[in-house]
Amino acid sequence: MANKVFCPKLLKNLGFHVRRLNSAPSPLSAVPPLNFTGDFNAVPNLVEPASQINTTLHHHDHHNTNNIINFDDVKELFYGVPTKKLIRSSMTLQMAAIDPMVDLGMWIMNSKLMEMPVFREVMLGFVKNTFYEHFCAGKDLTEVRRTVTNLSDSGLKAMLDYGVEHATDNESCEQSTAAFIQTIESTKSLPESSASFVVAKITAICTPKLLKRMSDLLRWEQKDPSFNLPWKQESLPLFAESSPVYHTWSKPEPLTVEEERDLQLAHERLRKICEKCLEHQVPLLIDAEDTTIQPAIDYFAYSAAIKYHKDDQPLIFGTIQAYLKDAKERMVIAKKAAEKMGVPMGFKLVRGAYMCSEKELASTLGFKSPIHDSIEQTHACFNSCAEFMIEEIANGSGAVVLATHNIESGKLAATKAIDLGIKNERQNLQFAQLYGMADGLSFGLRNAGFQVSKYLPFGPVEQIMHYLMRRAEENRGMLSTSAFDRQLMRKELSRRLEVATS
Repeated sequence: MANKVFCPKLLKNLGFHVRRLNSAPSPLSAVPPLNFTGDFNAVPNLVEPASQINTTLHHHDHHNTNNIINFDDVKELFYGVPTKKLIRSSMTLQMAAIDPMVDLGMWIMNSKLMEMPVFREVMLGFVKNTFYEHFCAGKDLTEVRRTVTNLSDSGLKAMLDYGVEHATDNESCEQSTAAFIQTIESTKSLPESSASFVVAKITAICTPKLLKRMSDLLRWEQKDPSFNLPWKQESLPLFAESSPVYHTWSKPEPLTVEEERDLQLAHERLRKICEKCLEHQVPLLIDAEDTTIQPAIDYFAYSAAIKYHKDDQPLIFGTIQAYLKDAKERMVIAKKAAEKMGVPMGFKLVRGAYMCSEKELASTLGFKSPIHDSIEQTHACFNSCAEFMIEEIANGSGAVVLATHNIESGKLAATKAIDLGIKNERQNLQFAQLYGMADGLSFGLRNAGFQVSKYLPFGPVEQIMHYLMRRAEENRGMLSTSAFDRQLMRKELSRRLEVATS
């Protein structure tokens, strides 16, 4: 969801990988399933070339992008937001913007100091009362319900993200599946229509090791269409002509009997999740990963989208990362194929999360990076993909979640939507930002009449500590959005103080 992707020098030394909304930690930092408390049963522990991409959305002259989202009226922008929350948010974002503080915090969290019980307790207490409460929805579904209710009262929806990521075996996959299902079931106790999505990570229900094996086989099939994959179910196209396939140098061995059995179990887990989403009428958003395993993740997402949808409304949303050079081409091919099959397909559009590792892998293998050469090209690709999907929606086909913190992209997409007569009356166009970040953009889009969601990770502090550190680092990297948000908050706090003392 970030509007800037970069390679932090400190984290490189710590071996800590910075990620974005659409991503999960490295397999080296696997997170065990959460314990749920409250009213629920506990879950056990365990493209186009860059030169051809339009840099802005085309829009009619009678709309000025600067007038679509009003940031000038801070009273209207932050209506419904308690003063206490504004103060806390402003202070937390300010702390996250101080480089030495973020660097020190990350060093501490990755040091042996955290092995000292007293020191660990003090640090976790500090994190809980600052970054955790700002960026996370709560430790369990009971606390999440309160956060979602508060968001709903302020006119925003929630994407529920259960904080488990890379599974290691079938047992942990089953535990993650149970937790995802429980999260879906929890939506029935939330305010009506307050949950826009439940988020799932395929790496939590199918091990990354098996996803890598599947991706190698799928890439080889792309190279050699005669290559037979007996386990492959009906899907949408996974590759474009420009898609990188350098990950697979030689013909892979077929899946073993055990691997095929594990794959079938993964399909069964996804089936249970999808059927529960249908039952509770809440869409499922599937997060993206790096290109090493993304083909297999797209395969799961697309095969499920074909089987499960709500009449002409998509149930499954895959993720497209616009920082990849083949992003637009792959999205168009998949969208057109789905349309030809009569399958409603939804996408979440983000910028990307794995810039450092993708470039390093490509360089190691002697290939050009699959990532755009500049952030401007990534912005251009995002805007071009957004324009394509908005036009498709205007023609009655497909759905998209524009997950961005970039103010200009938000303005351009909103302008295009209004020009084409798409606004809040159509649920197929949504915007999204991380909880605790880009609130000015979220409220501005809300006030302009669009459906806006916040991505809500939840779970005990210790279990999502790495997520919190990523948010702190990401906030530092997105200085324009963070500084702009802090400026708006200070302006509104000054206004409220003036009113209170007049």
